[in-house]
Amino acid sequence: MRDVAIIGVGLTKFGERWESGLRELMAEAGLAALEDANVESKDVEIVYGGTMASGRFIGQEHVAALLADQLGFKNIPAVRIENACASGGSALRQGYMAVASGMYNLVAVGGVEKMTDATSTEATTALGGAGDQEWELSQGITFPGLYALMARRHMYEYGTTVEQMASVAVKNHDNACKNKYAQFHKKFTISDILNSKVVADPLRILDCSPISDGAAAVILAPLEIAKKYTDTPIHIIGSAQASDTLGLSDRDKITEIKATKIAAEDAFRQAKISSKDVNVLEVHDCFTIAEILAMEDMGFYKKGQAAKAIEDGETTLNSKISVNTSGGLKGCGHPVGATGIKQAVEVTLQLRGEAGERQVNGAEIGVTHNVGGSGATSVVHVMKRHN
Repeated sequence: MRDVAIIGVGLTKFGERWESGLRELMAEAGLAALEDANVESKDVEIVYGGTMASGRFIGQEHVAALLADQLGFKNIPAVRIENACASGGSALRQGYMAVASGMYNLVAVGGVEKMTDATSTEATTALGGAGDQEWELSQGITFPGLYALMARRHMYEYGTTVEQMASVAVKNHDNACKNKYAQFHKKFTISDILNSKVVADPLRILDCSPISDGAAAVILAPLEIAKKYTDTPIHIIGSAQASDTLGLSDRDKITEIKATKIAAEDAFRQAKISSKDVNVLEVHDCFTIAEILAMEDMGFYKKGQAAKAIEDGETTLNSKISVNTSGGLKGCGHPVGATGIKQAVEVTLQLRGEAGERQVNGAEIGVTHNVGGSGATSVVHVMKRHN
């Protein structure tokens, strides 16, 4: 197995991108990544594209071929990866394995979703397919409802409060205000979150990630040749993926995501690190309770202790550990197929020292965590700057 590095990144602004279609978003992020990597499209040997529900959102399937077409990747293999909201992270892992195996030297990985063209009902139905359609969606429960059940049980078992969940949103919106690519540039208070509309008790609308458009891309290469393309290659030192039951009711516990726990342990073992070594962390905060669960399941806090730590400011920018410096899904936006790649772009910028106002001081090791559905899939990557 060869060591793998990120040599280029590209990102669109996330949000309601009415002026851009799916192909324009893909091209914007992909061309930016190629330019950043000092690579020409003719040099790319394979492309992986993560997207969850392009067929439902805009009627476009066969997205990988469209991606190759739009970026001038002539006649190379093009593969679409669908793993619900973990499509981007899963695509990154496939690209990582393609380089690590020795089959390919230059690999492009992208993620995209164009969600705002659909009605709210259509979007809810499309996203609901990430869970158990027969036993959950068709019975009337939505994803806010599933995470509300997880939140309510966490509150019951560990005393977690709505104020502590709201503090996740406050922090992430603060970080988003420092990110030009973020969907939202507005700060909120705990009171703002708690007074927003209830979606599925105890979750308010400001506890939930938004419907978003956007795309992200990275270029991968073997570490041994990465310096040919960039002075600051980012070494992927751990990559792992795990799964769990599709339906929430079949889990051993609903206060943890076992797939996250397994994937994090595996990725950290590969990287030869512990949670204490991580400086910057992008976690899948599709709902505020999800960030709390992630911080516990990945081993940064014991079960039941993350909510209080977040409330106390331990995960704000340049504190004990800087979490969701991009603004997370909550503040930066959540075009579902793009999110896992966006996380890798953010960590790359942080490890390069190019994150501007939201730069984490002395960042050396970063982690991304991307979840599909209510936790049926989890993908974790560990990255380090290569000097």
